[in-house]
Amino acid sequence: MFYVSAKEFLLWEKKQLFKGGDKESLYLLLESIAGISHNEINLLRLNSEGDFYFQKNLDLIESVWDNHLTNNVPIQHLSGFTFWRDLKLSVSENVLIPRPETELIIDIVLKIFENNSKKLVFAELGTGSGAISIALAMANPSWEGIATDIDKNAIDIASRNFMNSSNQQNLRFCCGHWWNPLESLKGELDLVISNPPYIPEEIYKKLPVEVKNFEPKIALLAGKDGLEHIREIIYKAPSFLKEKGWLILENHFDQGSIVRQLFLENRFTSVEVLQDFSGIGRFTIGRYK
Repeated sequence: MFYVSAKEFLLWEKKQLFKGGDKESLYLLLESIAGISHNEINLLRLNSEGDFYFQKNLDLIESVWDNHLTNNVPIQHLSGFTFWRDLKLSVSENVLIPRPETELIIDIVLKIFENNSKKLVFAELGTGSGAISIALAMANPSWEGIATDIDKNAIDIASRNFMNSSNQQNLRFCCGHWWNPLESLKGELDLVISNPPYIPEEIYKKLPVEVKNFEPKIALLAGKDGLEHIREIIYKAPSFLKEKGWLILENHFDQGSIVRQLFLENRFTSVEVLQDFSGIGRFTIGRYK
């Protein structure tokens, strides 16, 4: 442990932010590497005579921060972790860093099923770090989940994240392209969730350096119009869902109306486009027949 007075820390914080970057990234770095939360910092900010105790020294933390600023490397990759809902998840360049807006998928599912304690079978296509599936499995111990990803490295990370987050056994991981690992579950799924690649080619070219250069292209790019993978998921969903089973997809901010139409064309009912924190139509949901 490393002792730092509140006054010394506040001067150090001011110096780091003067270099560039934003407070949220600096606080994420401090929490993931130094073991001190944003709330703890705010409490000590009210008492400048207080003390901080860090797991790492400030010089090391500053060197990581400088790497972030100079090379645009995401803080999550430098620390090896990110925080999502109440989970601390390992991440790397092999998985998409889970975004805060995607957290709403969990709330959407819980609202649809209203704390249903019956055994349900769900699948997540393209699990990445495992965030969505792990959160659902932990919130619903009676449910059985299968999380798939085409990248074996992502499956290894997601599996490890589940083991580190829970001692439950209600989630398993399978490697393969979208529906392929689920052939034995045709007609048996109550719920399927996916946050697939949905970035159109032209928009991908303009993404920030910290996204385009460090996050997996396979998890972002989805053809000319961004709907390549969404179409495949929707077209094949009726073969795997139970009657009245739900499909929930995250989509690009301007794709909601098109994705809604794809749901309707494939015999989904109760189709809605739901908004994210910014009021953008980010999630399309539907029930099969």
